[in-house]
Amino acid sequence: MNLLEIKYNWKAPVVSGDIPHGDMPGDKIEIREEHIQKATKIFPELLEQLLPVFEAEESPRAVITVCGGSGVGKSEIASLLSWYFTQAGIGSYTLSGDNYPHRIPQYNDAERLRIFREKGLRAMTVKNLLDPERMEQIRKWQKEGTDADSAHGEIYNWYQTYLRGGREGLAEYLGTSREIDFQEVEEIVRQFKTGSQNIWLRRMGRTDTDLWYEKKDFSNVQVLIIEWTHGNSGCYQGVDIPILLNSTPQETLEHRRTRNRDSAVDSPFTMMVLELEQELLKRQAYKAKMIVSKKGELLTYEEYEKQMGK
Repeated sequence: MNLLEIKYNWKAPVVSGDIPHGDMPGDKIEIREEHIQKATKIFPELLEQLLPVFEAEESPRAVITVCGGSGVGKSEIASLLSWYFTQAGIGSYTLSGDNYPHRIPQYNDAERLRIFREKGLRAMTVKNLLDPERMEQIRKWQKEGTDADSAHGEIYNWYQTYLRGGREGLAEYLGTSREIDFQEVEEIVRQFKTGSQNIWLRRMGRTDTDLWYEKKDFSNVQVLIIEWTHGNSGCYQGVDIPILLNSTPQETLEHRRTRNRDSAVDSPFTMMVLELEQELLKRQAYKAKMIVSKKGELLTYEEYEKQMGK
């Protein structure tokens, strides 16, 4: 397999009809021209970066991650890259990291909210700011689903302690091994890179009965693509080429509205979660082998930092 030869002779095939996508049950992708333009720019560079990876392995296999906020088109671009590999004669499979939290989405959302509220109240007790009247006001906002709204803190100075404590508690949970089974993902990566022909993969839907495993045949797969917000996390090992697709919390929110993935898609709490995930992505960005801007530009880390206003 001569990757450089494939690179120099490669021409982006015309995308028509449905193409295979990640293995998250019920997930939908909507490939638009902007996704095709980004994937077409990424793919030749990816082939070049794969060359030393394949040369270092006894049986050439590589793991790529496409990470970033959901609003940036992560699923679509990962699907396109995987399809491009297949069209170029390189076996590829797209794995969705969203199959590997410890809890189904409904329960994980509830756990996130529980942590935020518990830590917020605890912070107020530490500073002796809680009394029956304030507790009643907090309960009212909790019932309304607005207790994560920063506007309350602008009106009531004492409420900033609740918001700050809840946010800090949430940051200690999101994207960590408390929320996600990174060990299982790392074991899949290990099995793949050591040449396993068949690997059991988890499937997770949105109810407590939608959890099962399927055995996937990897005998003709040379590239495993993991599409996942947390694909560049330091909580697991074995990734060869992390690709970061940059986005803003506002873009992520708009994408979630389009996909309608939860009923409280634009709530203050959801916005807080998106902001914290964005901060996590920024802290991990230095490890990415490729960073792609919102406009489809390939950025160095220094250019990325400049764009993000650091």
